[in-house]
Amino acid sequence: MDLLIVIAYFVIIFLTALRGRATEESTVESYFLSDRSLRWPSVAISTIATNIQGYQFLGMMGSAYLFGLAQASLEINAVQGILLAAFVFVPFYLRERVMTITQFISSRLGERVALLYTGANILLFSTITLGAALFWGAYAADIVFGEVLSVIHPDRLTRISILIIGLGIYSASYTYLGGLKAVVKTDIIQFSILFIGGVIVLFLSIHHLGGWGELYRKTPEHMHLHLPADHPTLPWTHMFGLFFLNINYWCANQTVIQRSLAARSLKDAQIGLMAGGVMKYFMAVLIVVPGIALYGILGSDGLADPDMAYPYIVNEYLPLGLKGIILCALFASLMSTVDSTFNSLATLFSIDIYQKYIKPSATDTQVIQAGQRTIFFTLISGVIMGLILLHLKLSDSSSAFTHTLNELRYYINCGIVVLICTAALMRAPHRKVTLGAFLLTIVLQLLFKSVWPEMNYFVRAGWVILIALSVSVSAAAGAGFSSLMGNLKTTDQSVRWTGIGLMISLIALHVIFH
Repeated sequence: MDLLIVIAYFVIIFLTALRGRATEESTVESYFLSDRSLRWPSVAISTIATNIQGYQFLGMMGSAYLFGLAQASLEINAVQGILLAAFVFVPFYLRERVMTITQFISSRLGERVALLYTGANILLFSTITLGAALFWGAYAADIVFGEVLSVIHPDRLTRISILIIGLGIYSASYTYLGGLKAVVKTDIIQFSILFIGGVIVLFLSIHHLGGWGELYRKTPEHMHLHLPADHPTLPWTHMFGLFFLNINYWCANQTVIQRSLAARSLKDAQIGLMAGGVMKYFMAVLIVVPGIALYGILGSDGLADPDMAYPYIVNEYLPLGLKGIILCALFASLMSTVDSTFNSLATLFSIDIYQKYIKPSATDTQVIQAGQRTIFFTLISGVIMGLILLHLKLSDSSSAFTHTLNELRYYINCGIVVLICTAALMRAPHRKVTLGAFLLTIVLQLLFKSVWPEMNYFVRAGWVILIALSVSVSAAAGAGFSSLMGNLKTTDQSVRWTGIGLMISLIALHVIFH
């Protein structure tokens, strides 16, 4: 029965994707931006589906088992970046009708900096982002459902490798055929399954704990959003760096922001992003609370490996007949991230490199075909990286390469925050100094890590960005700052009040759960 549910899921996803497949008459905007026709529910659901990965169910729930509600900080504080995207950056992007963030950076900082942005993102997306999503999705599915999936192959290494390759090919195929329209259609189904699976796990864990009130009675020490500044993993000071890194993820990441670029109006983009912010609150509950509840059930010595919190709940508490849904939810967490990454890679290469530098006279069909070839080549690089991560994990199950990958990302992401903030903040950015500030972030990362190796990497990222951004901004301060408040005046009044309400809700959560 479980396997039949999974097979039905894959068939439905593929048939849904085929309904939006590209034709010979497809234009560049229809393939990469779904004709700029997305309504706010599609923007919201597809954006958050892209954000959720298999690692969040394993790693974040395990971290919640250890550290409690503080783990939710990484989820709920996404609202900071979402609000900045909705009211500062997306209005800029839509006003200039860009298809990629590179085009916005090019208009403000020049082609050299824009090409640097594109190259850095293509490198990151095609290796670490794709590889990690494929690995964690396949690994999580096998950890939880190894017995069910043994029909694929009895050897664990071979089985997960087949999952990585197979799911990569499957996700690439429907993205290749349908572009963003297929990605959004399938993301809506995938998020629905993700949400249903999360709700099932949440209520099962709360039921076995004895009710919601038992969270405070049995695990009071786990119900604080802020941990001491000297905490080795999640000090409250991490929010300093997280604020800047949220700008990178929610405001300057092509994979995430592409739905907003495809919105039919600024209002749809803004409402969609804010609805996504509310959904992040729900996802924080679905991911974090089960881990806290399991701590209340088993105690601190219950699990030798905290990453087994999610598998423990599923295997010990899940009634017969529901495992297929949970397995589909894990696959959905993988594919909704992977298909979005493929689509963004295709967009970045075909628009920013192929059409601009390789063949400026290319027709729409040729540009789309260049994007489709990009999907094929990045599938290879993503699968290879996924297999490398698998071997690293299985050769040393205690390895912390997830944090290593995060730090590798931040060597580039810190610089991207400097670029995008300078482009948006300054009336006339100093292009050479901004490029130098981008490169300075790499030097500062190395310097901080060698002098203060014990510094939390979120905190380190915050200082690196603040110093480099100060250099970039000060060089252009003579020309003045852009009128960011002008963006707020272009939106509907109800949208503006909704944004204020969302900001107040975030502040309230920090006060209530301090």
